[in-house]
Amino acid sequence: MLKKKLLLIILIITFQQSLLAETVKVFDFTESEFETLKVKKVRRAKNKTKYKLGKNENGNFIRSEAEYAASGLGKEIELNLSKTPFLNITWRVEKDLSGINENTKKGHDYAARVFVIKKTGLTLLSNRAMNYVYSSNNEINTNRPSPYTKKSIDYVLSTTKESLNEWVTVKINVKEHFK
Repeated sequence: MLKKKLLLIILIITFQQSLLAETVKVFDFTESEFETLKVKKVRRAKNKTKYKLGKNENGNFIRSEAEYAASGLGKEIELNLSKTPFLNITWRVEKDLSGINENTKKGHDYAARVFVIKKTGLTLLSNRAMNYVYSSNNEINTNRPSPYTKKSIDYVLSTTKESLNEWVTVKINVKEHFK
């Protein structure tokens, strides 16, 4: 559960085959698309995270703010990871979650996260997930199973220790991570 106020801004999330390949945009960050995104509140959270669209010289982005709140915003898309294995994320965190142990159930919270879920069966429990995170406490490129389930891996892509209140762009090979 969030214990501090967070500010997260996500500018671009795309999947790519390679640097020269066609890009599959996950979000266009338009008002009409923004209205179609689904919000899921975390069970134990008091409130939902507040989301709104913003714009700067690089384009549109989603701004989120959470104070004693937790929820997710997203949509479901299907991708063939053999054709589009790369995920590109541009994000910025303005306030971190210092003083928590993100690796435990009690402190399992991140300044920002992007879930990629691989359906591996008919039920939700059979799915696998990569939880790409902007950490307040862990080092970049570290990963470990979620304290809640070994079927979800927390993978640190950015950290507020190095990039607080700065735009950070990361590119990862999701297909390789699921191996």
